[in-house]
Amino acid sequence: MNSPIQKSISKQRHALGKLIRPILGRIADACSDAWPVRESINQVLAAHVAELPYCAYIYALGTDAIQISDNINGSGRFPEHFGRDRSSRPYLNSIYPAVDYHLSEAYISLLSGRPSITAIQLVRREGQVIGLLGADFDLRNLPLTQQLYDEPDQWRQMKGDPSIRGLLFQQTRVKSVLDSHIDEVMAIMEELIAQRGVFHGKLHFSSSRATLWLVDDPYRYRMLEVEELIDPDICLAYPLHPYPSGAVLPQDKIKSILDGFTKLRLADETVYLRSGSINIFNGLVGLNFSCDGSHYIPWSDFLNPRNAFWSGDISSTNRPAVDA
Repeated sequence: MNSPIQKSISKQRHALGKLIRPILGRIADACSDAWPVRESINQVLAAHVAELPYCAYIYALGTDAIQISDNINGSGRFPEHFGRDRSSRPYLNSIYPAVDYHLSEAYISLLSGRPSITAIQLVRREGQVIGLLGADFDLRNLPLTQQLYDEPDQWRQMKGDPSIRGLLFQQTRVKSVLDSHIDEVMAIMEELIAQRGVFHGKLHFSSSRATLWLVDDPYRYRMLEVEELIDPDICLAYPLHPYPSGAVLPQDKIKSILDGFTKLRLADETVYLRSGSINIFNGLVGLNFSCDGSHYIPWSDFLNPRNAFWSGDISSTNRPAVDA
């Protein structure tokens, strides 16, 4: 697991395992003497389920993955699951007989239809495996999984539709209405972001429109058509707003970024910018090109003329590296 989001998930799973594993091991030991009698196992599970925090259900399986107990939780017993064949469920793919304990990857529960995770613990008697315990957890109920993932701040490239890439050199940029008024549009976008409370703005060059998110109303976006984008009066519809103190992007760099958008839009007739976005809080510049490739690059890298993005060091052409 190398990406930041994978590392975040791994950290969460490790913390969850530390919480669950010793408790499930003790319950398995308690079940050993009751095995394989259904009612006896049910009684042991009912007596101990409260020790397993946030557990949706706990149950016992034979070595063939056929359920030999009811589903048990703090609300009672659910006998309809007795005899259920769980051998094809994703949480049993890598447990038996390799390891005594396994915490599954997240999967969609057949019962609740929601993302869930299952801990599996082997049950032994005199060293021999006699069965398994399963404990299901709804991710919605786990406090350890509620930590917000932080988006990384390094340059990221994402490939687009291969069919578009394959026809790239058979197409050419068609001049849009926005292209004809690009200087006016950039001046108005600078005003909206720097002075009028827009924290995320996206320009769609080919379709001549913009999408805006405002600090004072972040849950709804606004769309501006080209007629509005070239009319300075549109600024009157957005009240003056102090530039947010929490912004990562310096206010005086907005114009330079928009100038970069103009350069990428007009510099080449084949590889050209289709849309560009600025987010002042995470400091990322988003770019989508005619090849359908996308880049998300920190503002400081975008404005650095020696960066590989501009030098073409990662591209097979002398153009900016926009064909990833």
